[in-house]
Amino acid sequence: MNISWDDARLFLAIAEAGSFSGAARRLRMGQPTVSRRLAALEYAVGMALFRRGVDGAVLTAAGERLVQPAKKMAEWAGELHRAAESSDSSPRGLVRVTASPYMSFGFLAPFAGAVMKKHEGLRLEVLSGIQYLDLGRGEADLALRARGPMNADLTLLYSLTVPNAVFAAKSLKARLPKRPTLKELPWVAWAPPYDAVPPNPQLASVIPGFTPVFSADNYLVMLAAAEAGVGAMVLCDVRHRFMRERSLVPLDVDLGPFSTTEYHLVCAKSALDIPRVRKVAELLVEELEQAKKR
Repeated sequence: MNISWDDARLFLAIAEAGSFSGAARRLRMGQPTVSRRLAALEYAVGMALFRRGVDGAVLTAAGERLVQPAKKMAEWAGELHRAAESSDSSPRGLVRVTASPYMSFGFLAPFAGAVMKKHEGLRLEVLSGIQYLDLGRGEADLALRARGPMNADLTLLYSLTVPNAVFAAKSLKARLPKRPTLKELPWVAWAPPYDAVPPNPQLASVIPGFTPVFSADNYLVMLAAAEAGVGAMVLCDVRHRFMRERSLVPLDVDLGPFSTTEYHLVCAKSALDIPRVRKVAELLVEELEQAKKR
């Protein structure tokens, strides 16, 4: 029998998300549609691929055998898509850039505005998230992330090391010692399921019994809490021409081994054959070069 790419993508989304609801969000379709299409696929192959339960969808032995071939199919689908688009001779159209919520909000969103004003026909889609999107599969065109390329199909375009600093509202700073220790600060940090995202583990490693005074699963909610004087936040102090005026002020706090963060601009090698992706990559490198000099 033939398994179509649409069916393979659906199967892989469920396997990686571990649930029908998670796969539905990733594929941007309704959960009943995901369930119905999986049932049709399982009927076609003549075996169950997942065990359904309260904890989600768990792969059966038959499903386990299909995961690696489905991943390879996803990677080749991404290559096929990029090869088809490389024939476009002009840098026009949509380029998808993914980054952390902090970099998406503070840097990529205003960068996108500058690009669209200067280069008519180029559009950017900024995909903000904690989990890394798969560039090889074409889930995004470019990524600005804390980790460099992890396989041979990806290439590193630029790296930037930036200082970290602790920021707080002026009202909170006025109530603190002049040089507070990390332990003395009330912290705003990530809530589950993102409590393993920096700076939570770093703070937990140097503060016994680390417990944030406020936590959230959304960066803008955390920022609003910090601006209201609820607690302090660790932020990358990236200097660039798109910087917004901050209501938060830096505190004189030593972050020790966690005083810097590295950002890496990464893409699939074949994506650079697409003129619009190559152009945006060049513009991003220019901006990051300027940030390094500030």
